[in-house]
Amino acid sequence: MNRSRRNFIQGAAVAGAAALSSSAAAQHQHHEHAAPQKSPGAAGAEPFLSIETPDIEKMPWEWDGGVKVFRIRCEVVKREFLPGWTMDVWGFNGSMPGPTIEVQEGDRVRLIVENHLPETTSLHWHGLEVPIEMDGVMGLTQDGIDPGGSFTYEFTLHQNGTFFYHSHMPMQQMMGMIGFFIVHPKTPHLPAVQRDFGLIVQEWAVLPNNTIPNSLSMEFNWLTINGKVGPATTPLLVRQGERARIRFVNLGMDHHPMHLHGNTFWVTGTEGMRIPQTAWIPGNTVLVGVAQSRDVEFDAHYQGDWMLHCHLPHHNMNHMASMVGPLAHLGRGPRAGMGMEEGMGMVRRGTALSDENGPSFGRAMGVGATNEETVSHLVGQQHQHQQHKAAPNALLVPGYPQDHHMVLDEEVAKPETFGLRAGWSGAVMGMMTLVRVLPEAQFVRITAMRRNPSRVKPAKPTEHKHPAE
Repeated sequence: MNRSRRNFIQGAAVAGAAALSSSAAAQHQHHEHAAPQKSPGAAGAEPFLSIETPDIEKMPWEWDGGVKVFRIRCEVVKREFLPGWTMDVWGFNGSMPGPTIEVQEGDRVRLIVENHLPETTSLHWHGLEVPIEMDGVMGLTQDGIDPGGSFTYEFTLHQNGTFFYHSHMPMQQMMGMIGFFIVHPKTPHLPAVQRDFGLIVQEWAVLPNNTIPNSLSMEFNWLTINGKVGPATTPLLVRQGERARIRFVNLGMDHHPMHLHGNTFWVTGTEGMRIPQTAWIPGNTVLVGVAQSRDVEFDAHYQGDWMLHCHLPHHNMNHMASMVGPLAHLGRGPRAGMGMEEGMGMVRRGTALSDENGPSFGRAMGVGATNEETVSHLVGQQHQHQQHKAAPNALLVPGYPQDHHMVLDEEVAKPETFGLRAGWSGAVMGMMTLVRVLPEAQFVRITAMRRNPSRVKPAKPTEHKHPAE
């Protein structure tokens, strides 16, 4: 347990709970792991509900005479996007995204930043109104933090909402240097929520046979939520009947329309502040632009395992490559579209067995990429991970193949996936996760697994069906 949690003490129910129905209030009281927590730093502040940021730890802090002290290391870290796919990225305190900073309106914080990177950096506190010398813009408000050096930021928080911290060097941002900075209000917002989640969305360009993101690229082939891609993203668990908040943060090059299946939510906050209730917008898709945060809230009436994902089609895939499509020749069989010389087998360079001199059907001009235009990149072979059925004449259909279905249920099994339908992982790829609205028995069972992961081995998802027995 980190120091911040040791400093927290259990508090009373959040203000406004009495306004809920008696049954809802009674239900809230026995939500043990969602109980409000007290921050000793905010004078006169009420208890707050601690945020859950799946796959990201909380940042520990120390108490120093009325100031909460956080120690932040900027460093190179390894992050497993998906089992078997570990990337070399940049982050904080051994994590990418960085550990979640969770504080309360009225707190005074001191952030001691050490630079373990091979180049100069600085940190910016996105959305927070701080003294200019604390804003973290190298050259404008401070000298950069050189490798091996440190800088101390200190300020008092007078806002509340969903903020984040990040390097103010743009390419370092593309290497992953971001983390949540959650400031809870002194008085909890109404209507009260029983679940509070945070999701950071990012995109990456990782070339084949490489583990280092190409921060100069404008095309992206890995799309992550909290540093994981589906189906390795950890589902959000909500007890049926609860009210939940999901906070989205985006720091990348693309905007992301985040869509929730089966539920209507209200957009209740931005990186600026809580939106007045009269201006809340209903929907099931919210556009989270670059450098923005968006808070949405919904009542979990409907039991089920609901998709939550970016609705850009290319963001629902893993490990895409920029050469997919008609320009990716696999070197199998004669190629169409070659020139006359190639078709006649005339050797101009290399050997007769080299790629450029192999047999082909040569009746074209042999200009540019015309030899690749007539075929799909996968015609003539069955993809080794293709697990759905194809029609007998599929290879004759223009455009085939398009989508593949990869099932990784066992590889990504964890307590939060217990009870999912067999084959569920084939539907969760790229910037995708699940919101699981669970009945009481299933929620309690999975919660027990989460508390004792070493003692309770989660069953394979293929062995159980939702809902719980």
